[in-house]
Amino acid sequence: MATTRRAGLVDQVIEQLRDAVTQGEWPIGQRIPTEPELAGQLGVGRNTVREAVRALAHTGLLEVRQGDGTYVRATSEVSGAIRRLCGSELREVLQVRRILEVEGARLAAAARTDEEVAELKALLERRNAELREGHWEEFARLDAEFHFAVVQSGHNTLLTEMYRGLTEVITASVAATSNVTPGREYLPEIGHEGLAEAIADQDADRAASEACGFLDELLARVEQDES
Repeated sequence: MATTRRAGLVDQVIEQLRDAVTQGEWPIGQRIPTEPELAGQLGVGRNTVREAVRALAHTGLLEVRQGDGTYVRATSEVSGAIRRLCGSELREVLQVRRILEVEGARLAAAARTDEEVAELKALLERRNAELREGHWEEFARLDAEFHFAVVQSGHNTLLTEMYRGLTEVITASVAATSNVTPGREYLPEIGHEGLAEAIADQDADRAASEACGFLDELLARVEQDES
């Protein structure tokens, strides 16, 4: 990280730390450098670093663990806020996904490019390969990446950025509804070929229906598990 200028020190340090997280320099779950180390790297006082860390912890980006250090909790403030609001409430996460993904699929069918269709199909093939091998973590990552690519294909910048902020909880929701765990089995037989085909055919209504259909099925499973 570059040495910060003297003006607006706290705000500048906040931006430096945020960039380190969002650009992957510090991945989720990693402990960030100590206050003295950051102060030395950035050329500011420890109090300035402490204020910046406190601000990012308040937004949910970082988590301060007394006596242990400060850890990366999310890749964006939006995602951090949703983690605090939703926690493990899988049903709520799926409900929000349905709101965003149904319209995202509709927009994608109307605005996608040929290159984006090819990317969707490639992601789907990789997702399915990981599914067949039982590689649940990679499957969940690629499934979430596929859904993000669908939303991105709609070329609505605001919707894309809102969805990007949900990356962690969406990946977690995929894992929770597909991984086989003791006492609860969410079998990952829900495919997305129909969704990809509807987008390729530029059939907006069918794309929205496909997106709504599988999310409704996942919600039904979760609600049944809760009852």
